Parts: sequence; C-alpha cells; structure tokens
Amino acid sequence: MTTAGATATSDGTAQAAAGGFAWPVEQFSLGNGLRVVVAPDHSAPIVAVNLWYNVGSRHEPPGKHGFAHLFEHLMFEGSAQVGKGEHFGVLQEVGGAAINATTSSDRTNYFQTVPSAALATVLWLEADRMGALALTQETLDNQREVVKNERRQRYDNVPYGRWHEVLGELAYPEGHPYHHSTIGSMAELDSAQLSDFTAFYESYYSPDNAVLTVVGDTTAEEVRELTERYFGALSPRPRPQLPPVEELADVLGKAERVELEEPVPLPRVFFAFRSARFAEPGSAADDVLSVVLGRGRGSRLFRELVTERRLAQAEGGYLGTWQRAWHASMITGMATPRDGVTLPQLEAAFFEVCEQVAADGVSEEELSRARSMLAADWSRELATVGSRADQLGKHATLFDDALKVADRLPELLEVDAAQVQEAAVRVFAPDNRITLAYTPTAERNDESAEA
Repeated sequence: MTTAGATATSDGTAQAAAGGFAWPVEQFSLGNGLRVVVAPDHSAPIVAVNLWYNVGSRHEPPGKHGFAHLFEHLMFEGSAQVGKGEHFGVLQEVGGAAINATTSSDRTNYFQTVPSAALATVLWLEADRMGALALTQETLDNQREVVKNERRQRYDNVPYGRWHEVLGELAYPEGHPYHHSTIGSMAELDSAQLSDFTAFYESYYSPDNAVLTVVGDTTAEEVRELTERYFGALSPRPRPQLPPVEELADVLGKAERVELEEPVPLPRVFFAFRSARFAEPGSAADDVLSVVLGRGRGSRLFRELVTERRLAQAEGGYLGTWQRAWHASMITGMATPRDGVTLPQLEAAFFEVCEQVAADGVSEEELSRARSMLAADWSRELATVGSRADQLGKHATLFDDALKVADRLPELLEVDAAQVQEAAVRVFAPDNRITLAYTPTAERNDESAEA
C-alpha cells in the first residue's frame, strides 16, 4: 500500500542478509523525490530520525568554500514556524537526545533520537527547515563567527591541528572537489553575501536531494502517513550542474615530503597514500590492510615500531582509511618518535614495515585479528537506532538502495590474504606517498630544554 503521491521502491518489507543487517527495511519515495527508509525495531519505545542531504564540501564552487559546513549550523537557527534557537529546545522538551549534525566532503546529515511518541514532532521540525529556513543577515553573521571560533579551536590553535587539511591540499590537485577541507576559507565566508547563501540553500536543501531514515519503534505505514503530511507539499528544486572532474590515477604519482616548523610539543609525522574510493573494487582490502598494519597494539606497525624497535611512542600512532565516496580516497597514518629518534629514522622504518607487507603479505593470524575487529566494529555500529539510521541513509544516498548496507560486513570478511597483499602493493608504491613532518619551533625547543 502507498499513500497518495508516493511510489514504492521495494516490494513491501525487505529483509537484509542476517550477516550484515538483520532488521526489516522498507523504502519508498514521495512524489517530490524525497526518499524514505524505514527500519522498525520495537525493542524500545524510541526512534532515530536521520536526514542525509547529498551536499558536502565537494559541491562548493570556487570562492564559496565552507558553505556546506556553515549550513550545518544555519539549519538550527530557525525556520518558518520555529524561532531562532528553538529547534534544540523543542526536541529537548519531548525527551530528545543525540541532537546534532555533521558535514563531510560528500554529505551533510542531521540526526536525533526521541521517544517514539514524538516522531511527528521531529518530522515536522525537519520539514519546516527543509521548506523554509529563516536565513537572515543576523543569523548568517552570528554563525560565521561560530565557525571562525571552531576553526581556531580545532585547526589553528591546537598542535598539529591542520594536518588533515594540509594532507588534503597535497593529495588532491587544485580545483579538485576534495582539495579543500570542510571547514572552508574564512576569507571566502566573510566575503560572501546573503544572496549567495540563499542560492546555495535553494540548490541543495530540497526533498529531491535528501534521504530521510527512521529507525525504531514505528511502522512503515506510520512513517508514510507522516512524511506525506509534512514533506509532501514541499517542491523539488533544480541543482547546478557540477563541473566534470578528471579521474585520478590509482597512485599519486609522487613521493613528496613537506616539513612544517610550528609550536608543537613533539616532532610528529603524518603520511598519506591514495586508495580506492568507498565501496569500489579494492576498498574493502584497503580497509583490512589499514587494520592489519595500523590499528591497536596487535597491529604490525605497533609491534615493529613501538614494541620491538622502540622507535615510536605508543600514543599518537595509527593507520586508517578516509572512505571518501565519489573520487579516489586516502589512507593516512601518523607516528611520534621516541626521545633520541629522528623523524627521518622513524619515517624510513614506517615505510619499511608497509613495504614488507607488499613484498611478503600478511599472516592468517593477522587477517583473523582484523576480521574480528571489523566484525566487532560493525556490531557496535548497528547496536543503536541512531547509528543504524545513519548507515541506512549513507547507503541509500551513495547507492540508491539502503539494503546495500547488508553487503558491507560480508565484503570485509571475504577479503583474503592475497587481496590484502595486492592492496599493499598498490597503496605503498614508492610513487604513492606524502609525508608531512612537524618539528617544534626553536622557541618550543628552548622551553622543553628549560623544563
């Protein structure tokens, strides 16, 4: 059964594979293009509502970097029937929790978990700000200052704060959608006019560019009725055509080293390697490779660099995938030398361990450990209605089918040792690495010596 103006995109309720996602899922679309995903779970009287907008920093045109992240803030600043600052208050009054939003290069999502009796309230709030955001000069100016302060706290005024941003700039060419960070340019945010932000909102924050996911104590029939009531009258809106992006090669084509002298407490080195984009062939092997090499005290890098050779400190080291979805992604790593060990010594040892995997492969014991950790990760990810909703929205946005979520864990667990070695050969090729080395300024070194 479908409500007026809605079309079904799955045959009734579909059951995903028990190994990857063991809850029933139903998907449908409203006449205006809003895609809706429902996963009932009556084990507790709560529901999670998660709204994924297909807009992130990769959609920002030149001169408007930081718009997507700023809108993460602006969407809480009032709408047609909700006053400035009242969005959080309404949700808290009905018992809401985990009320927040995040922005990445690929998407922006808004989420909350509430008692199931408050589902209608949440959907009304989301529809109101999707259809009529109260975007004023006052709220724009206020949130610009909030973002500036966030940049100071997270990037500019903390040790190593810009490593993520710098590696992105080095790994992706100028003009590429992933070249700039989500925090954006403060100068470009300052120079933009209110009309620029209004145009960005009208281009991307519309029902035909969103996936609404509801997980918890509800039914597909209830969600159909409520979404049609609150979202059904909203109109789809045209979006600008994104400029074509030249496909990136499998490897960076360079071995680059950049050294920054900053007031950091200790020398530290960061690494970047080009990798497969999320859910594309090779990406599951990249994920397993990063766990084998760089996650936890049982990982290859920890055993070699910390325990056996005593070159690196136990804290502040890792290797992990970025899992970017639309263009080539990255694997990044980090290490901090022990006293008396130079950065070049540590860097050489780091690459030696990585290249050893490319040459000799990994053991079944290492592979089994990685599989166990990834299975535990997935179990924890699906344990709450909130994170379950996020995964369903992610897969619906990226693959036009939320049930693709069921493929994730089996794909990871099917990776074998040969595939991990093939990934290591590709990822750790000599012309596929960027090294970002931080060294303390002279002033910081003098302070350390005095201490």
